Amino acid sequence: MNQRIRLAPLDVLRLGLLGLRTRRTRAALSALGIAIGIATLVVVTGIPASSQRALMDELSALGTNMLRAQPPPSGSGPEALLPEAADAMAARIGPVTSASAVANTHATVRRSDLADPNDSIGMTVLAARTNLLDTIGGGMGSGRFLTPATEHFPTAVLGPRAASRLGFDRIVPGSEPLVSIDGHAFTVIGVLRPMPLTPELETSVLVGWDAARHTLGFDGHPTVIYVKAVESRIEAVRDVLPATVNPELPGLVQVSRPSDALAAKRATQHTFSALFLGLAGVALLVGGIGVANTMVVSVLERRREIGLRRALGANRRQIRGQFLAESVALSVLGGLTGTVLGAAATAGYALSRSWPPVLPPLALAAGVLGALVVGAAAGVYPAVRASRLPPTEALAAV
Repeated sequence: MNQRIRLAPLDVLRLGLLGLRTRRTRAALSALGIAIGIATLVVVTGIPASSQRALMDELSALGTNMLRAQPPPSGSGPEALLPEAADAMAARIGPVTSASAVANTHATVRRSDLADPNDSIGMTVLAARTNLLDTIGGGMGSGRFLTPATEHFPTAVLGPRAASRLGFDRIVPGSEPLVSIDGHAFTVIGVLRPMPLTPELETSVLVGWDAARHTLGFDGHPTVIYVKAVESRIEAVRDVLPATVNPELPGLVQVSRPSDALAAKRATQHTFSALFLGLAGVALLVGGIGVANTMVVSVLERRREIGLRRALGANRRQIRGQFLAESVALSVLGGLTGTVLGAAATAGYALSRSWPPVLPPLALAAGVLGALVVGAAAGVYPAVRASRLPPTEALAAV
């Protein structure tokens, strides 16, 4: 009486790996084909993702997450002053990440007391908060910006066009020049870079908030509030900003509308998302076909082995398990290799184009898990076909 042979799952796995080790060249070529398919999956999702990140960064630089709040022009009705703590109140709005302010001091700036007063036409002296550059995304061309230490002293930072008019193109530490603001000497400590999002600051002379109070008689009321918020909540912030910065007279607060670049950015994100799904699906399909083709060929090549195992007592379930184990092992090996190759290729291409390298976690996970699932699915038919071969027919195959 024949005793039924049983194999534990670990034994089935070892048997499948044994088949790979005894046919190393075929296994290596098969794994390479799978690796190419998975690498393609990573590349066709990673490169567009890197391109998208570069494009999103460019669009974000156009002020998609920034708003500006200010009173209406003085000629359109009674003058409305914003509260002194308006920028601090705006910063308490949940989605707001940063809020800052500037205020017109109505002072006059000249290169020196002996310069022609008409030389100051077109330039504005603004009191500025120390976090202004972080909020508006500005930067320094030379020198340094106002700090909590220097804002108490008569120091000034020039916009690029104001610096050009005053004859100071670059500030060298240790030899900072002086300008005259309402007859008071202020040390110029820096020059801003051009800022297309806030062109009004390019012709401005920025001084510290406290220095403007003590030296220039500034009343402390800001004239423009700059707000940076979470991009997805920018419309909600815009709706509550007037009542937040001026609770008594919210109707007398003008708030800029979100940049047109925001709509373009959202449309681009939607398009790229659809593209990623399509490319990933095609790459997985190609990889699955490759695995299935490899395993079918393997069954045809190993009919004598299958017949011998059946003649020695292996049942159909064990034959199916062996070929499924081989298919999954090949897929995992190819998936890991392909993921590494795809990640390296994506990073190299992105860096060559000066893009930030982006490797979507979903694509990396799909590289291994997708190969495992597709390998198992693609190995089902070859495994079933191998298990159905009659032992006599398999042994008679040449």
